[in-house]
Amino acid sequence: MTILEAHGLRFERAGRVILDDVDVVVGPGESLAVVGPSGSGKTSLLALLAGLAQPSSGTVRVGDQPVESISHSDLAVVLQGYGLVSLLTAAENVEAALRAAGHQAESVLEMSSSALAAVGLAGHEDQLIEELSGGQQQRVAVARALALRPQILVADEPTAEQDAASRALVLDRLFEVPHRDGSLVLATHDPEVAERCDVVLTLHPHA
Repeated sequence: MTILEAHGLRFERAGRVILDDVDVVVGPGESLAVVGPSGSGKTSLLALLAGLAQPSSGTVRVGDQPVESISHSDLAVVLQGYGLVSLLTAAENVEAALRAAGHQAESVLEMSSSALAAVGLAGHEDQLIEELSGGQQQRVAVARALALRPQILVADEPTAEQDAASRALVLDRLFEVPHRDGSLVLATHDPEVAERCDVVLTLHPHA
């Protein structure tokens, strides 16, 4: 049973306390929304949960292992800045992640194409990232994470750039993760997205 678990998280940056004494537990089949005003530490918390930043104190573990030791195929991340390579195509960005995760070359093309089609980007596979709109780039980042079929998916404002139809499509794809007994953690400003999650964690800015 894969459980994402954080206890007593404290995070300081430039002498300022961003997070203090935060606990998180997300099990298989569960979804967690992290909400709060700008500056409350949502992005910082997701970075800690994904192993992209180190807490000042406290621990983050996946099962019985520290989060830093978990492979990207087990824990995938959708960054707020997308983290895409602009000089590669949409398909190449997804394929690179799949190859890095150890998937066989003969399956990578099909997996990439399928993931992009699932978020409404069929026909855009060969477009460079820099040729795509912000909303399309965000969907490529979501497709890249979903293509890995991770046990845990951490996504920072994954619908922020989407119109209503694309937003609904992206959310349906993201919630397939807990539906197959994975764990989903979302940071969001959207109350409708938060209501769809099993648990809501509200953060407040520190003085």
